[in-house]
Order: sequence, then structure tokens, then C-alpha cells
Amino acid sequence: MTLSHSRPRVSNDNAMSESQFKTLKYQPDYPDRIYHTAHATRWCADYFEWYNFSHHHSGLAGFTPEQVFTGRYKEVAIIKQRAPDDRYQESPERFVRGRPIVAMPKATVLINPRSPEDIAAGVSDTVNFPTLNRVKEKYTLT
Repeated sequence: MTLSHSRPRVSNDNAMSESQFKTLKYQPDYPDRIYHTAHATRWCADYFEWYNFSHHHSGLAGFTPEQVFTGRYKEVAIIKQRAPDDRYQESPERFVRGRPIVAMPKATVLINPRSPEDIAAGVSDTVNFPTLNRVKEKYTLT
């Protein structure tokens, strides 16, 4: 692992990992003290199970990462849409902006989007893998 210095569009940029770690540490049941490796492993296993399968993310329009990753969010959205549709059918006059629609997750999410200035300057949108050759050399079986 190498230090990132938060450079955009490089393979070892750790902004997402840092965000995940903050979410983990702010959990109400985060242990005050980790007593041994097995304790940390068990707590993290439970946490990631919850995070991926039960935690409804605001950044994913209220869906879980598993639902978005597998595409199940489309089926879940149909079920979620039934309640507002029923309320709308009962009293459409209550909905001054029209029929409510369940929010969907964004189609594309970018950690380091290119700005118009970057695009004009020809900044590449591909990921830079500065350590890839070293990793290949280290793990190449001979």
C-alpha cells in the first residue's frame, strides 16, 4: 500500500476508503477498545454485513449497496412506488407538484469528476496506475 496524498484519478486515491472508515468509526456500537484480532474481525464482519445489506444510504436514494450493485433496486423501487401511488389515487389534490416518484440512485457516481477546465486542458479521464508495474513484478509467478 502506498500513500495517496489525495491525488485525483490515481488507483491508490483513498477518498472512498477514508469515507468508509469514518462511517465505521461513527457507528454507535463501535468498540471503545479492540481486544484482539478475532474481536476486530467479528465486529467488522457484522458491520460490513449490516452496511452492505441493511443500511439504506442517502447517497443511493435510500437503497442498500447490495440492491444497487445487483440491480435489485429496480424491483424494490416498484414496491416502494406503490405507497405514494395509492396515496395519490386517494387524494390527487394533496399533491400540488403532481404524482410523487420514488427517487432512484444516480446512474454514474464519480469520486473525482473532471471539471470543464480539466477537459479543456486535456486532462485524462482514465485511471493512472503508478504502482501497477511494481505490483505485477512482485506477484508474477515464476
